[in-house]
Amino acid sequence: MNRVLVRKLSSNVCETKILRRTCSTDVTHKVSTSGSNESFAKKNSTDDGPQHDIAIVGGGMVGIALAASLASKPLTKHLNVAIIDNNPLLGRKNIIEKGNPPDPRVSTVTPATISFLKDTGAWKYIEEQRHAYFDKMQVWDYSGLGYTRYNANDVHQDVLGCVVENKVLQSSQLSCVQESDLQKTIYPARLNAMDMLPSSSLTGLGEVPSTTDLFMRGRLAKLELSDGNSVYAKLVVGADGSKSQVRELAGIKTTGWNYSQNAIICTVEHTVENYTAWQRFLPNGPIALLPIGDKFSNIVWTMDPKEASDRKSMNEADFIKAVNDALDSGYGPHPETTSSRDSLSWLTGNVTISTKERFKTPPKVVRLSSERMMFPLSLRHAKDYVSKRVALVGDSAHTVHPLAGQGVNLGFADACALSKAIAEGIALGTDIGEANLLKRYEAERKPANMAMMAVLDGIQKMYSVDFGPLNALRAAAFHGAHYISPLKKRIISYASGEQALPLFS
Repeated sequence: MNRVLVRKLSSNVCETKILRRTCSTDVTHKVSTSGSNESFAKKNSTDDGPQHDIAIVGGGMVGIALAASLASKPLTKHLNVAIIDNNPLLGRKNIIEKGNPPDPRVSTVTPATISFLKDTGAWKYIEEQRHAYFDKMQVWDYSGLGYTRYNANDVHQDVLGCVVENKVLQSSQLSCVQESDLQKTIYPARLNAMDMLPSSSLTGLGEVPSTTDLFMRGRLAKLELSDGNSVYAKLVVGADGSKSQVRELAGIKTTGWNYSQNAIICTVEHTVENYTAWQRFLPNGPIALLPIGDKFSNIVWTMDPKEASDRKSMNEADFIKAVNDALDSGYGPHPETTSSRDSLSWLTGNVTISTKERFKTPPKVVRLSSERMMFPLSLRHAKDYVSKRVALVGDSAHTVHPLAGQGVNLGFADACALSKAIAEGIALGTDIGEANLLKRYEAERKPANMAMMAVLDGIQKMYSVDFGPLNALRAAAFHGAHYISPLKKRIISYASGEQALPLFS
C-alpha cells in the first residue's frame, strides 16, 4: 500500500489554462441570522463579486476547525473568510439538549487534538456539553490468544482520549468563530464551478485593482455557487469530505480502494457507567465500545456488507444479544482462559500481571438508545494536497479505516498545520495562495497521514484472515504490546498524536 500512496502525480494543473468544471446542484437555502462580524450572502447585484482572503468549502468539523484556528492567531484573526456549505443549520445557535440520548455520530479525540481545541478556545464549550474522558483501553482478539490493556498512567498522562458527539465538536468550534474578530461570511450554497488563470503582472492596473482585474491576472480564484453568487478568494480550502468537489474541480487525483466492509454505529445504554474504550477483533472486523457519558456508550461495529444489513434490520433484542456476544465470549474464549501467555513466554519473560492489567469483560448493553446507521468503508488518499490557490484538509485529502478512530484527528492536525502555514505566509508578506507556501503544509502533513494510513490498513489486513500461523503472530503482537513496557509506551504516544512511529524514535 505504501508504494501506491507514495507515488506522486506530476502537477500541471492551473499553470497553463483556465480550470473550470461544473456539476448539478440542488435548491438554494436561506439563512437569517448574524453575529457582530458575521454576514450571510445575498445574490450579487454586480458581476464583480465579493473578495475574500480564504474560502473554506465545507462547514463540517474540520472546515470550522480551520476557521477557529485562524481566528485564534494574531496574524490571521482579522482575515476575511468565506464559509461555503449548504447546511441550513450552519450559523444558527445549535441548542443541544443534555437530557436526550447521545447522537451515534461521535469522534474519539486524542490528547493532541484536545490541546489544539484548547488553543482555539473550543474546548471550554465542549466541556459544557456531554463528553467522556477515558484513561483505559482494552484490545483483544476473538481467538483468545492475546490481549493488551493500555492505561494513561503508562505514559504519565491523565487521559488517553475523549469521546465527543460530532455535533458538539462542530457547534463548539462555530461558537469560537462567531465570537471572534474574524470577518466571516456564510454562503448557504453548493460549489458549482471554480476558475483560475495563470499569474501575470499587475502593471498598469492602478493602485487599487478591481476584483475582476485581480482574477484576470491570476491573483484570485473565482467560485460560482448554486445560488448565483460568484465569490473570489486568494485561497480555496477543500474541507468538503471524501467526495470533495474542490478536489475534483482542481483536478487532483486520488488513489485507494474500497474495503469489503460496512460499519454500523449506534448509541447503547448500560446499567453502570463505562470509563474504558474497548475493542475486539472479530472474524469479519472489529467492534468498538466507546464511553460517551451518563451510562451511554457508542458502538462502531465493522463487518461484511450482508452481515451489516442483517444486523441493521434485526429487532432490538436480537441486536443487543449479538452486541453482548461480540464483546464477551462469542466467536471464541476470553484470553485469560487460554495458555497463550505460557506459549509466548520466550517473548515477554516471566512477567507478573498486576490486577489493573488483567483481562476484563466490558459492561453489558441493556438498551439500544438510537437508530442504527450504516456506511461503507474505504481508503482514499489525494496524490497532492495542494495546487495553486487550493489546499485540501480532512477527508478531502484522506479517508481511513475507523478501527482506531483516527480520521477526525488527522483532519484537525491538517487544520492546525494549514493555519500555521497561512500565518507564516502573512508574516513574510507572501501571497497565501501561492503553491510554494502551501507546499509547506503538504510537507508537514502528507508523510504523517500516510504513515497512519499504512498502520491502519496493515492492521485491517492482518485481521482479515483467519489462519493459524497468522493468529500466532497476532498473539505475539498483542503480548509484545502488553508486556514490553517501552513498546507499549510508544504505541500509546503514537495513538495520542505524536508523529513518531511505535517502533522508532
